[in-house]
Formats: sequence, structure tokens, C-alpha cells
Amino acid sequence: GYVYATRAALRRMLPRDHGTIVQVGSAVAYRGIPLQTAYSGAKHALQGWHEALRCELLHAGTHVRTTMVQLPAVNTPQFDWVLNRTTRSPRPLRPIHQPEFAARAIVHAADHPARREYWVGASTAATLMLNAVAPGLLDRYLARTGFAGQETDEPLRDWRANLWRPVDAHEDRGAHGRFDKDAATDNRHYGAADAVQGWISRHHTALAASAAAAAASAGAIARSRR
Repeated sequence: GYVYATRAALRRMLPRDHGTIVQVGSAVAYRGIPLQTAYSGAKHALQGWHEALRCELLHAGTHVRTTMVQLPAVNTPQFDWVLNRTTRSPRPLRPIHQPEFAARAIVHAADHPARREYWVGASTAATLMLNAVAPGLLDRYLARTGFAGQETDEPLRDWRANLWRPVDAHEDRGAHGRFDKDAATDNRHYGAADAVQGWISRHHTALAASAAAAAASAGAIARSRR
């Protein structure tokens, strides 16, 4: 879907030399998790596709831009119809965010496509940074917590998966899944951290420039005192 949709968009954007493509990724594009091997593999593939495409667009000198948002767990209907081979009903790995949180990040990325990617949510940033320095530690942590954290106590009943055919062809289930209460609880606990991470992400260029200027000033002062 990502590949075909991107190619369809490029057929119209490239002749106009204008446009932005936002690929919707996930923290699992970098950090695979148990019980989601296919999903993790697909997001890893999307990450590679995005990076290769970005290089090709830069080489071509076009003004068409592509960027990617790496999302945290989101409360969508996905968990009501994903193909499930376990005996329990699935759930997102907490902390859970509402679809509006993800939507705002995607809109921001579309408006600011110069960045190659955006990490959305404090949990995403923490996961990706820890995975970069201690992936083995995360392997062991997820081996202990990743199974129970993605299953409810509800047994599967009349489960219909949407892998081969849509299960909502005759109804609109909206953007929200059935974990509104958990998402609200997690927002109370982690909302401030998400807000800080979002602000840093949106202003990281200015912050980096300020840090570089401060370091240069400190170096100049140190040299003048010798």
C-alpha cells in the first residue's frame, strides 16, 4: 500500500516539481516487538523504502519532499480486527495515545517536510534512543513484558481479521479503538513528557544552533583566560 500510494503521488507531483509525502511509520520501524513480527518487518521495510526514496529525490534535485513520522502506540480500531493467532484479545503496548495526537504530528510533518523523520511521543523517543545504545537490554525487557502487555484478559470470540478482506465495508468504525479509558489515563501520566518531547522535536534545529553557539562562546571564553 505504501509503495503503490507513493508511486501514484509521485506520478503527479514530479511533473509539477512540488508536493510532500508523509510516510506513517512506527517506533517498531527501528525496534521490533514480540507478537508483531509481521508488523515490525513491514515497518522496517517502509523505513528502508523511505530512506532510499529520499536519496533518489535529493539526487534528482526535485522540490518534492518526503518525510516520515514514527508513531507510538495509538488507540485505533486496528486492535479489533488484526489477524490474531493467540488465544487472547490484543491491545496496544502502553502508553497509548489517541488518534488526534498522531494526526497533529502528521499534519506538522506535512507542513515541515525538510526533516527526514519525526519521532512522535516521549515513549517513541525513549525507545529509539535506548535501542540505539542497548538493544540487547530491550530484547530482554520485551521478552519479559511484551507478551502480557499486548494481550487483554478477554478470550477471543467471533474474531474477524481484515487481512484478506475488509471487515468494516458496511460500517464506519471511526478513528478510535476501544481503549479510550486507558489512553486518557496514560495521557494524565505521560502527557507532560509528550508535550516536552514534541516541543524539542519541533524546535530541535534552533536548540542545536543555540547549543553550538553556547559551546563556541564557552570555548572562546576559556581560550581568552589562558
